[in-house]
Amino acid sequence: MVAALLKSQQIRNVRLNDADPAMLAALANTGIRVTVSVPNEQLLAVGQSNATAANWVARNVVAHVPAVNITAIAVGSEVLTALPNAATLLVPALRYIHSALVAANLDGVIKVSTPHSSSLILDSFPPSQAFFNRTLEPVFVPMLKFLQSTGSYLMLNVYPYYDYLQSNGIIPLDYALFRPLPPNKEAVDANTLLHYTNVFDAIVDAAYFAMAYLNVTNLPVVVMESGWPHKGDPTTEPDATTDNANTYNSNLIRHVINSTGTPKHPGVSVPTYIYELYDEDLRPGVASEKFWGLFDANGVPAYTLHLTGSGMLLANDTSSQTFCVAKEGADEKLLQAGIDWACGPGKVDCSPLTQGKPCYDPDTVEAHASYAFNEYYHGMGMAAGTCHFSGVAAITTTDPSHDSCLFSG
Repeated sequence: MVAALLKSQQIRNVRLNDADPAMLAALANTGIRVTVSVPNEQLLAVGQSNATAANWVARNVVAHVPAVNITAIAVGSEVLTALPNAATLLVPALRYIHSALVAANLDGVIKVSTPHSSSLILDSFPPSQAFFNRTLEPVFVPMLKFLQSTGSYLMLNVYPYYDYLQSNGIIPLDYALFRPLPPNKEAVDANTLLHYTNVFDAIVDAAYFAMAYLNVTNLPVVVMESGWPHKGDPTTEPDATTDNANTYNSNLIRHVINSTGTPKHPGVSVPTYIYELYDEDLRPGVASEKFWGLFDANGVPAYTLHLTGSGMLLANDTSSQTFCVAKEGADEKLLQAGIDWACGPGKVDCSPLTQGKPCYDPDTVEAHASYAFNEYYHGMGMAAGTCHFSGVAAITTTDPSHDSCLFSG
């Protein structure tokens, strides 16, 4: 269900909070880029033993590639703030995990890093004066050097919602939500004269400046979590609303995919993961903690994100998706001829149709033809005339994906 949902919503990158084997199996052969995570409760063992780290990589990474397109490993989550007693084990854990990837010849395609809370950045405005909590420098400096030497990146969790709440009215809601501001309302860094139109950019640039303070200037930032709750206690959390969540996430996605960059690094896109796919009904804490998802636990959209001009659709807006499938009851000889052509001269990758692969079942000519026809149709950019196949193919808006067999759409 999750893999089909990701594919139908055109989500091409996903971060898992662990390395659940069932989830990884569902993501196999989808092409979706996956970041797996070493949970905090496993960090102690991984950071104390090279052999334990190697075993973790063997079970949770090597066993699943290349079928699962794993591109990164997040070691722990906000360890320096959530688990400070384990801080000294963080860099050894990163090194041990990386060594295991080197041994498996996977270090070129899978990067290793660790997500940090943006609360580690002190004096974050103006961004040019930002610095990381100095008590953490004995861990932070070698960690940054490790990330540099392995061609990795700084993972950062950025939550303008919390910055807005904690500012006691100093940060305007529009500034947190990426809403357009008149020039006189923009925040200006007096040292650089850079203008900031949203909290997100200011935090990311604060991270860049804080790294520069430690003489690290060429390390990219990837935002591993960002979002806005769509519901909360109306008395104490009045800004946790569907409208604000829709506004924030829509504007964030548009900001990222347009490669707007930040004032310090204009035009340099900041890869960003939205937190999160599903609501978590059982999550403890204040009411809003349960309602960060784009979907509820049953896959029903919390709201619809309309992303004008982005070419992307999220939540339940799938009205523009089309698929090319075999006509019901069509001549099987013509269908087979269409399969042979699509998988041959048409250059469609038909390996998912082979025995044991996700789209082999149902093993019928019609089902296999639908997959082959659709992949050709989308490979050709859905151009006119590419869903014909001697008259045995037709265009539909009904997604034919099933189980772990995902159709391009």
